This record gives sequence, structure tokens and C-alpha cells, in this order.
Amino acid sequence: MRTRPFLILIMMAFLVSCQSHSDLRHFPEGKSPEEIGCRIAEKFLSTSHSLYGNTRPSEPPTQITYPDVCAWLGGMWLAEATKDTALFSRFKARFQPLFKEERNMLPVPNHVDNNVFGAVPLELFLETGESRYLELGLEYADSQWNLPEDATLQQRQWSEKGYSWQTRIWIDDMFMITAVQAQAFLATGDKKYIDRAAKEMVLYLDEIQLKNGLFYHSPEAPFCWGRGNGWMAVGMAELLRILPKDNPNRSSIMQGYRKMMSALLEYQETDGMWRQIIDDEEAWKETSATAMFTYAMITGVKNGWLNKDTYGAAARKGWLALTNYINDDDELTEVCAGTNIKNSRDHYMNRPRIVGDLHGQAPLLWCAAALLR
Repeated sequence: MRTRPFLILIMMAFLVSCQSHSDLRHFPEGKSPEEIGCRIAEKFLSTSHSLYGNTRPSEPPTQITYPDVCAWLGGMWLAEATKDTALFSRFKARFQPLFKEERNMLPVPNHVDNNVFGAVPLELFLETGESRYLELGLEYADSQWNLPEDATLQQRQWSEKGYSWQTRIWIDDMFMITAVQAQAFLATGDKKYIDRAAKEMVLYLDEIQLKNGLFYHSPEAPFCWGRGNGWMAVGMAELLRILPKDNPNRSSIMQGYRKMMSALLEYQETDGMWRQIIDDEEAWKETSATAMFTYAMITGVKNGWLNKDTYGAAARKGWLALTNYINDDDELTEVCAGTNIKNSRDHYMNRPRIVGDLHGQAPLLWCAAALLR
């Protein structure tokens, strides 16, 4: 009889331990989403717009880039999650020059990487109700489906099938296309935007999801590149978060999402990280992919799509691991540089590792916002 209280204490300690392993609300000092999110948001707001491609660091930016867009969205999501109206106002203020003296920096809506820009003014519309944001955002959402006069034969063929003429079957697209279309649906209530985003996602799932649940960068690049898979993971999570329950493609997308999340569990390292090539044990641990996978799992747990204990533990490990890669200047380290497709393992293994690149800063903000929602 004397051992019974002891056994009860042991069982209680075990249950508390299990809960803490999957707890997405309480974190050690210095690692909370409020603190980390604020630091990364401040870093973004204090830094000029990012540069594209081979632009020399000494040259000014020529347009708003998609990494900028992703960080901008993340910052606004963080402000909304924390109900910090002052912080949101600063993200709004950063946009105002684009209506005037910086209007030349608006991206030309001719590519998935440019059209995703529309998600930012649409988010501003959702918070402010100002029509100028809606009009600008819809220009980018609509032009992603409105076939241009100089479209190629392949682009015309995609359009004739009801898909975006910007379709190219690269996994990156499944954030770039779906994000702006989902935002347009939220802003207008017009189901055409979310329906075509869902149809596009199912096309990509049917075409390129592997049997193990992961994705090659493209059919021409048979490597499970980390951040590329991250775009797909976040794209599905965000789409499912917004997609109406009665959408006919919802079950297919949910199946593809869960299949991918299950695969990612197998490849997460013991410290919580994922690798530059997910299934290559010699690849380096990469932070932007880790942040994106962590976001997708947080979102799945919070919405009840994924088992809380299993995926909550994986998401917690991912978040805590990421906080160890933030330097004293509030920059995430070990971020893979922008990467084009190539049928070469060395191409992915030897990509530059950037410090403070928005490809990493942005999904870190997404994670903070998701943890606080």
C-alpha cells in the first residue's frame, strides 16, 4: 500500500513530461514566440527591401521580392496574433511609398514569384478595409489567371485546362500561387479564387508527390530539396486553413498534407532540424526548411488535423532548434540561398549558406505567429 502514492507520483510526472514535450504554449526564457517574433519583426522593419538575384549589395533594390513579401506577411500575422496595433501600423507604413515614390518597385505580374506580392496589399485590406489595397492585390490575383497576349503554347495549354498560365510544376509554386489566391478569397468572398487555388494544388499533388510523401524540386530535378518541400508544406497548411469545408478538393489536399507530414516525422533529426536534402544524411541542417515544416505542423496541430502529442512534440523540437540558430543580430543562420532547379546532387549540397536571408527570417515569423494564434 505504501508504494501506491509513489507510483501515482511517477505516473503524474510521466504525464507532465509527455505534455511538456508537445506543449506549444510554454517555452524556456528567451525562446518564446512573443520574444523571438518581436526580434525578427524589428529586424525586418529596420532593414531595407531585399535584393534579387545577382544585384550587387551596393546597388539599391529594383523591386519588391517574394522573400520580402513572405516576411511582410509574417510580420503582419504576428501583429494580428498579438493584437499589437502599433506594430501592424509600422508594417502598413512601410507599404505607403509603394503608392507614390516607390511605385516603380511594384513587381511586374508575369511570374509566380512576382504575383505573390498581391498577398501583402490583400492582407492590409483585410485589416484596414481600404479599397486601394484591395484593388492592387486583385490585380496580382487576377493576372495570375488572365492569359497574356504573348503567352507561350504551353502557357495557353495550362490556361485552357483551367489552371494558371504561370503553372510550371515546381514545388515552389504551391505557395506562390495559392497564397495570393487564398488571400483574394478572404478579401472578396468570391469562391473562384479559392476553388482555382485548390484545383491547382491537386494538380501538383497528382503530378509530383512521391510515394513516400515528399516531393522532388521538379520532375527535372529529382532531389527532395528542403525549402522546396517547405513551400509545399506551408502552401498546403495555409490552403487548408482557409479552404471551405465543402470544397470538393479538400479531402485530396488533406490526404496529401498528412502524407507529407508523416514522411517529415521520419526525417527530422534528434535535435529538431531537417536537412538541405531531406533524405540525404550527408546534407547539412538547413533552417528555412526547418521553419517551414515546423509552421506546417504547428498549424496542423492547432487545427486538429494532426495528432497533438506526436506532431506537437515534433513542432516544439523544431521551434526550439531554430532559436539556437539566431545570432546576436537577430539573424537566422544556415539559410540556403535562392535555388533554381538542376539535376545535380552537388548543386543542392553546395548551395551558399546565408545569414539573415529573408527566406529564413520569414518562416520564423510565420512560426511565431502560428504559435500565438
